[in-house]
Amino acid sequence: MTLLFIFDMDHVLYGYDWHRRISGLSEATGLSPADVRARWWDAGREWEAEAGVFQTGDEYIAAFSEAMGITVDKHDWVSIRGRAMTAWPDSIAAVAHASRYGQVTLLTNNGALVGENLTELAPALVPVFGEHLFTSSAYGARKPNPEVFTNVLARYGTDAEDAFFADDLADNVAGAASVGISAHQFLTAEGMVAAIDEFAVARGAELLRS
Repeated sequence: MTLLFIFDMDHVLYGYDWHRRISGLSEATGLSPADVRARWWDAGREWEAEAGVFQTGDEYIAAFSEAMGITVDKHDWVSIRGRAMTAWPDSIAAVAHASRYGQVTLLTNNGALVGENLTELAPALVPVFGEHLFTSSAYGARKPNPEVFTNVLARYGTDAEDAFFADDLADNVAGAASVGISAHQFLTAEGMVAAIDEFAVARGAELLRS
């Protein structure tokens, strides 16, 4: 039995300032923040991206540029996203703790452009997750859709009862729980460590390494 620990990114492992991101995109496009939001987020395009409608970063930036009415440089877009993020060391340490019990993996509601640049956007995650950094777009569905969770389980060949999931949003936690995953709503890093230990002990797991 190998336990699987699934973690959200934004507001769990990294702080994320959405307003700073929109401000940056406003400067890059010459549009007002409200217009950027209306053309992409309110129009449901980011939701589509998170569900895998755009399969590559190039497809994503092409659609984003079309919506903005101006060509947006892919590297500028990634840089703007990165400036809106701040690593939370205590939470990342909790992931490292979970890795002592089993496999850890990332599941963040984001599109392919974020997915292709996670090592640049979230470098603090690389030492603990290695290559197991995935966006929802890679699974063809977004949280809280139960499909995204069953697809994660299938990727790792893990039964739901052997999986743990942490997210800050109650709807996403409920989505994971609906397929039988032990789901924890993140509030603090300390609380997440306690939930990890409780789950691992309940599954009869022993620490794989000190």
